[in-house]
Amino acid sequence: MPLSPSATRDLLGQLGHFPKRALGQNFLVDGNIVNKSLELAGVRPGDTVVEVGPGLGTLTTALLEAGVDLWAVEFDRNLHAHLEATILPRFPATFHLLQGDAVEHPLAGLPADRALAGFKVVANLPYAISTPWMDAVFSGPLPTNLVLMLQQEAAQRYAAKPGSKQFGAISIFLQSAYDIAPGHKVAAACFHPRPDVESYLLNLVRKPAPFVFAPEVKQLIRACFQQRRKQLGALLRDKLPDQGAAWIAELTAAGHGPQSRAEEVPVALWQKLTVPAA
Repeated sequence: MPLSPSATRDLLGQLGHFPKRALGQNFLVDGNIVNKSLELAGVRPGDTVVEVGPGLGTLTTALLEAGVDLWAVEFDRNLHAHLEATILPRFPATFHLLQGDAVEHPLAGLPADRALAGFKVVANLPYAISTPWMDAVFSGPLPTNLVLMLQQEAAQRYAAKPGSKQFGAISIFLQSAYDIAPGHKVAAACFHPRPDVESYLLNLVRKPAPFVFAPEVKQLIRACFQQRRKQLGALLRDKLPDQGAAWIAELTAAGHGPQSRAEEVPVALWQKLTVPAA
């Protein structure tokens, strides 16, 4: 079970650790949410799981007790030392702990052959790294399932539909590879310190045939959304004269056209965009 808010405060005091807002250090203190995370991910004994930002080890311990082989990356040196001293000795064969930046190590050091064999991600993602971390993960190999604790605003952006202001490049990359399954709202009271916003467990299930964009196409899509009020015909005339014209013709055939803006184009049509090899 997770620590209570008072026990969490006491432990942080013993460690001489002050939660860092910039690192999204809001520690989960609700056992029901821990259990819900494992349930949504369909965690089973023997699963390979990646965790980002284990913090004090609440979710970490639950995953290890469920019998998974866990690969975790923690940026904070103080919290890493705590995990190394308290949890690693209990699970020396199944807990693989890395100190470092999750954006640089999105799979927490999971070996490539293990990743290709199949793995899941269960993580409490800090807001500041959520999009770059997901962008790195979506480059592959892709996890079969991800259950991500996110600020509700971020979860809404990733699940946004075309035509909405929240729809963006990361929405396209995510929805091309994953189906969004029912998740779970998480109240601010489930954390210590209590955040200013509500959170959400985003539940992602890999599509039977996931689509992964080439790096150069991702770069172009991002550029289109950076000028999201500009018409795509004008944007691509400058950035991609030949392939851009062919793609605009596809948009026109599908009921869109050169006057369309990036946020109006469905995910399936973005998958048809190509960029010539350098």
